[in-house]
Amino acid sequence: MKVITLLTDFGMKDPYAGIMKGVILSINPGATIVDITHEVDPQDIREGAFIIEEYYRYFPEGTIHLCVVDPTVGSARRPIIVAKYGRLFVGPDNGLFTLLYRDKYEAYAIERMDLVRNEISSTFHGRDIFAPAAAHLSTGLHPSAFGGMIHDTARFADIFPVMEGDRLVGEVVRLDRFGNAITNVHADVLERFIQGGPFTISISGMSFTAIHKSYCEKDYVCLVGSSGYLEFGYYMGSFLHAKGIKKGDPVYISLGAKD
Repeated sequence: MKVITLLTDFGMKDPYAGIMKGVILSINPGATIVDITHEVDPQDIREGAFIIEEYYRYFPEGTIHLCVVDPTVGSARRPIIVAKYGRLFVGPDNGLFTLLYRDKYEAYAIERMDLVRNEISSTFHGRDIFAPAAAHLSTGLHPSAFGGMIHDTARFADIFPVMEGDRLVGEVVRLDRFGNAITNVHADVLERFIQGGPFTISISGMSFTAIHKSYCEKDYVCLVGSSGYLEFGYYMGSFLHAKGIKKGDPVYISLGAKD
């Protein structure tokens, strides 16, 4: 049995996620389907990209990850399959898989329409293209059966932190259910920048000169969360609500401790 995971921005009010499961099971009744989340903020491709990077490695090789955050559905953007680390990713070529492209991968266009639904809606490719493709892959079909390999996958150019003068500048990319503000500053990037020396991390008028280990060390904490990225939290409360944080807010990392 093949595992197929689902990540979308569909929410649970509407039947869209359930319909995709029905399409998958109609093609492969033996598939095991795992919901990752259907609560990606609507149309937020960047948020989806970071969540994909966070979860996919915890599934075994051979897992098929069906990912649909697709505000340009029905446009000229391509449906694709990405192969990486023995896993397959199915979804739109709109930057959603940007963080998978940092090292070796293969990508294939989904071109064979006989392997998807006969009637393709211009507004629901999750049902008509991506779910059938994932289902057929779960029966053992190779990605190359769907179309040719591509080398010009769409990706975000501004998804990583940047240097501004002598400081590293990142941003808040996700706010979780607890109101923690998760940034795009990976622990590896942070460590390379500070090199064990004193530093100051600033966000929303607050400054931190230490990386905490847990959410309960202080009221306001700055730590590397389970995602591997720098984040900010408020013990027994919401950093989001306490500080009015929003996605896109900058995070500044400077060398030297602030007095």
